[in-house]
Amino acid sequence: QVQLVESGGGLVQAGGSLRLSCAASGSRFRINSMGWYRQAPGKQRELVAIITSSASTNYADSVKGRFTISRDNAKNTVYLQMTSLKPEDTAVYYCMVQNVIARDYWGQGTQVTVSS
Repeated sequence: QVQLVESGGGLVQAGGSLRLSCAASGSRFRINSMGWYRQAPGKQRELVAIITSSASTNYADSVKGRFTISRDNAKNTVYLQMTSLKPEDTAVYYCMVQNVIARDYWGQGTQVTVSS
């Protein structure tokens, strides 16, 4: 069973920075894509950023130029560096990994709160 352990959320003032981490373990199959999603109160979960095993990335328009996704394949860990944070970035952030047989796994979520 794949386990995802997230860390790095918290409370920050607008304009500040946070770095999220998500370490995956227990996968029988090689991990392909790794990504971050977020869900704000009353809203649907949305993609923030995703990175493939070949390091190709895709970002939501709302975070382009402010967030950077990266991964350490040796550690099966994905990172999300968030800068110039805005109050509208406040949400629960979820890590997601997909293995090569296209099965998805989700983390428990970490709260990010940006105060104005």
